[in-house]
Amino acid sequence: MFKKSVSESDVREALGTVQDPELGRDLISLGMIKAIQVRDSTVTFTLELTTPACPLKSELKKAAEEAVRAIPGVREVEVDLSARVPKASGLPEKQQIPGVSNIIAVASGKGGVGKSTVAVNLAVALAQTGAKVGLLDSDIYGPSIPVMMGVHEQPTSDGRKLLPIERHGVKLMSIGFLVPQDTAIIWRGPMVMKAVEQLLYEVAWGELDYLIVDLPPGTGDAQLTLAQKVPVTGAIIVTTPQDVALVDAAKGVNMFQEVKVPILGIVENMSYFVCPHCKGRTNLFSHGGGAKVAEKLGVPFLGEIPLSTDVRESGDLGVPIVEANPQSPQAEAFRQLAGKVAARVSVVDLCVER
Repeated sequence: MFKKSVSESDVREALGTVQDPELGRDLISLGMIKAIQVRDSTVTFTLELTTPACPLKSELKKAAEEAVRAIPGVREVEVDLSARVPKASGLPEKQQIPGVSNIIAVASGKGGVGKSTVAVNLAVALAQTGAKVGLLDSDIYGPSIPVMMGVHEQPTSDGRKLLPIERHGVKLMSIGFLVPQDTAIIWRGPMVMKAVEQLLYEVAWGELDYLIVDLPPGTGDAQLTLAQKVPVTGAIIVTTPQDVALVDAAKGVNMFQEVKVPILGIVENMSYFVCPHCKGRTNLFSHGGGAKVAEKLGVPFLGEIPLSTDVRESGDLGVPIVEANPQSPQAEAFRQLAGKVAARVSVVDLCVER
């Protein structure tokens, strides 16, 4: 009996039935399948993810393998994983930063919610997946990135632009690198806005998948400069569970929505405390408020980060918890956050929701 040989079109048809649950489309229409080869009964192809931080990479690979293995005549399936982060389209009136694919704003409605801690650990966690990541400290009055990333030197220049300092796999820039640590910066709004623009455009960032921008608290000059001048892929709002922080978080969401910046989601920091001795859980600042305000505002909830002295101590020592103690529950929470943020960026970039 004649046996039909397996063709590339058979493979494409099978893979066209596999959906990416985050993006809501099949692998073929998303252009995620590359280099299909059929040799006798063996099929090989590359599954190109939209981010190396994809939280569903194992599930997608397994689903693709099973779909192709179900083709009559196929005995072996070999899948290579790769990743290429899409570039945000941006608006014509906004100036792109050369080489930077996506700009992620990390903001908070008020101070004291651990926004910089989230930004630092998010950046390092993304870098640990193999992504090319930069971190910009745009808090002109109170820069904290130099301490939290353990940087004590000044950046150099290539003659035209400042060269970012690299720590823990992340390219860094902060006004705190350029002025003495105990010097107060006493500038009015226009000077702050100009400084933020210079840190964005007069730094040789190189090729980056993600530039994380740690914003000062509130909805002031730095936030408006970023939103109006730069093609921001999306914003993350950091809050704590208590009501006073949630009210300000809602203001932050509304501000970014007003200036047409997509909200990637809300993060509830200091969500709960786990006793290191008895392992009992205590909700020091209430709990669940972040998820409730996200639901109320119709934006994604990105998860909960527990309160821990280890996170604070590692930040003071200049080694973020995802690097200092990668096996800890706190580090795992930040890695899960990184995966969710990367997935949301892919959704925005591929215009699935807008």
